[in-house]
Amino acid sequence: MQKGLPFLIFLGLALPLSVLAITLPNPVEAKTFGELINNIINFIFNIALAIVPLMIVIAGFYFVTAGGDPEQIKKAKDLIFYTVVGFIIILLARGVIELLKQTLTIKTIK
Repeated sequence: MQKGLPFLIFLGLALPLSVLAITLPNPVEAKTFGELINNIINFIFNIALAIVPLMIVIAGFYFVTAGGDPEQIKKAKDLIFYTVVGFIIILLARGVIELLKQTLTIKTIK
């Protein structure tokens, strides 16, 4: 029962995506290659922003249902830790991409 419950929680939180209650832009509708890459990066970033709270909720569920089992508590803490680390990496990657875009852009003088 414990193994199926996180899946049901995930399904309940992901259900609005399946009925298009949350709209995500189509990354393929780009006119240039640079725009396509930018759209794909934005798409992945938006998906990551949706997954992070879901993983925190699942880790909280593991923590609450651990029942004092040190192995389950460690699993929950590890899940929260790796989720936060992954989110920080995603934010830093997004910042590096924006920094590179601003640095490599050729500015014209008018």
